[in-house]
Amino acid sequence: MYRFLLSRQWVILTLVALLLIPTMIRLGIWQMHRYDERSARNRLVSNALSAEPVPVEKLTSPGHVITTAERYHNVIAKGRFDTDDEVVVRRRTNSDDEVGYHVLTPFVLDDGKVLLVNRGWIPADGPTQTAFPKIPAPAGGETTVTGRLMPDETTAASGIKNIEGLPDRQIMLINSEQEARRLGAEVLGGYIAQTAPQPKGDTPELVGRPGNEDAALNYAYAIQWWLFAAGVPVGWLVLVRRELRDRREAEAEPQATEETEPAAV
Repeated sequence: MYRFLLSRQWVILTLVALLLIPTMIRLGIWQMHRYDERSARNRLVSNALSAEPVPVEKLTSPGHVITTAERYHNVIAKGRFDTDDEVVVRRRTNSDDEVGYHVLTPFVLDDGKVLLVNRGWIPADGPTQTAFPKIPAPAGGETTVTGRLMPDETTAASGIKNIEGLPDRQIMLINSEQEARRLGAEVLGGYIAQTAPQPKGDTPELVGRPGNEDAALNYAYAIQWWLFAAGVPVGWLVLVRRELRDRREAEAEPQATEETEPAAV
């Protein structure tokens, strides 16, 4: 009765089932790797955000590349804002997904080095996108600024094209090497997203805290793939039993017909 398993249709079905099982198991393992990666990132970000601020020059210096462990760490700096060389970063959104600019202001430290400070978001409410927008002034004179340390932006990491020929004092990416060439100064690697002091009138709108990645979703996907893998052999057995039942019923029908036919006179 099981010879039908050697038919072309059933051989193909069995091979597909045998292929699906390890594939689904592997997909579940991959989702668990993603779960571990996201969980580790969430812990790293949480630890960085909760750490006490340290002087910025303890974590970065001119030409330094901000590492994953240093990203989001709270840092503090003393100096003054240089609004004469302030620029805006195009095509940035706020918490309501409104498109505008980020305000990038050089912050000159006591030793003359420059720290790039993202002071936050302003709307693109100028008459044209080529006009430099009106920007609220930062704190004047000697001041202390606190922020989250961020790595330089690149096209590869952000997906944002570094367009050339932009209007004066407008940029696409926040990049310390690029700004060092523009300013002709020693610029610390990376930049900070300002968290204090709070701007007057809440503008520019400070960049929000990074959110946690949904690691639990990857865990659920892993369990789902493994359940699918377990369901494949179960489904295969159900189909085999159904095929076997149908064949037995088909064989029994002629015999039942013969027994019910009236005898010839």
